[in-house]
Amino acid sequence: MNVGATRRGCALAVMVVGVAACIQSSRPAAVRAPPLGLDAVMPVGDDATDAPAVVTIGAALFADPILSADSTVSCASCHQPDLAFTDGRRIARGIFGQAGTRNTPSLLNRGYGATFFWDARAKSMEDAVLRPIGDSREMGSSPERAVARIRQAPRYRALVRRAFGADTLDVRTLRIALAAFVRSLRAANAPVDRYVAGDTLALTVVARRGRRLFIGKANCVACHVGPLFTDEAVHNTGVSPQQDPGHFLVSHDSADLGRFKTPSLRNVARTAPYMHDGSMSTLEDVIGFYDRGGGDSPRLDREIRPLKLSTGERHDLVAFLQALGSPQ
Repeated sequence: MNVGATRRGCALAVMVVGVAACIQSSRPAAVRAPPLGLDAVMPVGDDATDAPAVVTIGAALFADPILSADSTVSCASCHQPDLAFTDGRRIARGIFGQAGTRNTPSLLNRGYGATFFWDARAKSMEDAVLRPIGDSREMGSSPERAVARIRQAPRYRALVRRAFGADTLDVRTLRIALAAFVRSLRAANAPVDRYVAGDTLALTVVARRGRRLFIGKANCVACHVGPLFTDEAVHNTGVSPQQDPGHFLVSHDSADLGRFKTPSLRNVARTAPYMHDGSMSTLEDVIGFYDRGGGDSPRLDREIRPLKLSTGERHDLVAFLQALGSPQ
C-alpha cells in the first residue's frame, strides 16, 4: 500500500467536502443577498456569471488536483475553507513540495477586489484564477494542459453540459468557472457590521476602544478602508524588501521595489501568519511592527510612522481586529 498516496487522497477528500460546505453557505448574488456589510456592487467582466451550475463546476475544479501537473495540488491545497481560504503556512507550497515566493492570501470577498496577488499584477478575477495553474512553483501545468486532462475525466461531462451547454470545457470556460466560484466566496456579517448597523451590543467595550484607535490614533484606515478594509493599493511598509524585492513587480519602475498590496482585514484572526512573507505569527506581532514605525526602507510610505501605543491600546486593537471575523 502506498501510505503517502492514501493520505493525500484522504486530505483531498476532506478539502472537497469543505469546499462543498462553503458553497452551501456562500451562494452567489442571484441566489442569496450579500451578507451584512458587503452592500457594494461586485465588479464583473463580460464573461462573468453567478449561475449556480457554473459555480458548482467551479467548486469541483477548485478542489480537484487534476489542474496540477502531477495531480497532487489543487487550488484548495493552499486556499482551505476552514482557514478563511488560506493555508496557515508562512510561504505557500506547490507541486513536489516546492516553496513558493509568498504567503497565501485569503480568497474571501475577492470578487470585490480591484487588483489581485500581493504585487497587484492581475487586474481581473478571470486573469488571476488561471495564473497559479501555469506557475512552475504552484501547479506547474498550463490552462491548456489542464483542460485536456479535464476532458478525459468522465465525472465532468454532465457538469460541463449543465453549466455551459457544451460537451467539453475550454480555457475560456475553465476561467469562467473558477472565477464564478471564487466570486461566490463572500463573508461579512461580523460583529463590527452588526455594530455599524445599530446593534450597540455587537462589540465589546474593548473592541469599541480598538475601533476608535483603528480610525483615529493608529490611523489604520489610511490603508485598511471601506467594506473590505483595504484600499486595493500597494505600499512599502518596510517588510523584508531585501528578501522579496518583487518576484513580479507592479511595473518595471524601481519605485515599486518593496511595495505590496494591502490585504483585507476581514477574518484576519483566521489567516495567520501575516504579511506577504508570512514573517509575523500573530496580530500582536503586526501591531508591534506598525507601532515601531514599520521596517527599515528608504522608500517607506509616508503614512507609516511610530504610533506610540500603550500595552492596553495594543490589546484593544487586537480585540477590534478579532471582531472583523464572520460567522463560520
